[in-house]
Amino acid sequence: MAIPSGAAGGRLNWRGAQPRDRLRPRGAPWPNGAVQNGRVPIRIADSERRARLAQRHRLAPEARAENVTEAARSLVCLHGTDPATIYLSARARVGGMAVEDLDRALYADRTLVKHLAMRRTLFVFPRESLPYVQAGASDRVADAERRRLVREVEKAGLFTDGAAWLDAAGDAVLGALADVDPTAYAELREEIPLLRGSMTYGEGRSWGGQVSVGPRVLTVLSAEGRIVRATNDGHWRLSRNRWATAESWLGAPIERRSAADGAAWLVTAWLRAFGPGTEADIKWWLGSTATIVRKALSVLDVVTVDLDGQTGYLLADDQDQVEPVAPWAALLPALDPTTMGWRDRDWYLGPHRDLLFDTAGNAGPTAWWDGRIVGGWWQDEDGQVVVHLLDDVGSEARRALDEEAERLSAWLAGVRVLPRFPSPLAKLHA
Repeated sequence: MAIPSGAAGGRLNWRGAQPRDRLRPRGAPWPNGAVQNGRVPIRIADSERRARLAQRHRLAPEARAENVTEAARSLVCLHGTDPATIYLSARARVGGMAVEDLDRALYADRTLVKHLAMRRTLFVFPRESLPYVQAGASDRVADAERRRLVREVEKAGLFTDGAAWLDAAGDAVLGALADVDPTAYAELREEIPLLRGSMTYGEGRSWGGQVSVGPRVLTVLSAEGRIVRATNDGHWRLSRNRWATAESWLGAPIERRSAADGAAWLVTAWLRAFGPGTEADIKWWLGSTATIVRKALSVLDVVTVDLDGQTGYLLADDQDQVEPVAPWAALLPALDPTTMGWRDRDWYLGPHRDLLFDTAGNAGPTAWWDGRIVGGWWQDEDGQVVVHLLDDVGSEARRALDEEAERLSAWLAGVRVLPRFPSPLAKLHA
């Protein structure tokens, strides 16, 4: 099996054994100055994890990416649920980035592709990763979405054979998209009667209403890797996707890989970018079962480490201690990949979860100082970025964050970005 080396800048190392402990030679000094005998996993302090985050995630000034594709590759992918997040996440990691740079990568060069994957979430992936993402995450999402839609249209009485309807609707969409320019959903719905119709949800509830079945068909097809979100008719902070077949947009269908190979590739990519992390971290990010994660770890060359009493994992070729970097400031958007990268976030979030994450676990915009989240940010009515600190970080940090707010305000140039998931902190100050 050929494994690309592009994922998060690393490679897959295959082993047939279970994960093994990282060992220090008997009598060798331990990081805290003690001498350890026997075979004990090395302890990695929070400070080293923050240093890794600063460098691997391109947030320290000296670690900036050269272009948006390199930035996305460093993080495995960019979070794409909120369209503005894609641009703001890239801007935080690429010096001098302009909106046009990301547009070019997405729509002209097509080195980045929007794709539904882990946790039924839209991400922006480097193109070369799509075969493994499809096999390791998207296929599971597609299967669940297909079964759910079939069940719901039959329950709603729209079709007696939901599977046959969905197959026919999917074929009609693929036929309509063949040999044409990217097409808006409204145009597809006009052309394809099978996309019309709606279902009632939350009947009798204040939040109830009608949901069209057509967009759900496109969700299934996109998760299956048969169609992709191509061009965008809207402003960069809005989502007005046009659709194309994967083959026409990418020049070839997405190559097929096994589910096991896909999961192993994704776990490797995550460890390269986010490691060390726990099994729970990987399971949450991958949106999979613990069994899938354990099988992936069992075939990879990984070592166990001590993360403040929890068992964590690192790639075996990634054990060198990472040196600290100079303190750095960053203003990251809602749902940024770094903020959302782990399930266990205490080592960089501290006590601020309830103010910066909503009840569904969506992160709002965050202010970072030296590897920790220390507050949040939003824009005032004039579009100026306002930073609100939750920690007493000192004058140096305050000054650095204010300067970053000025730079971000200038970059936005009056464009107001309204996150789909504003933080509770921002709502308190609205």
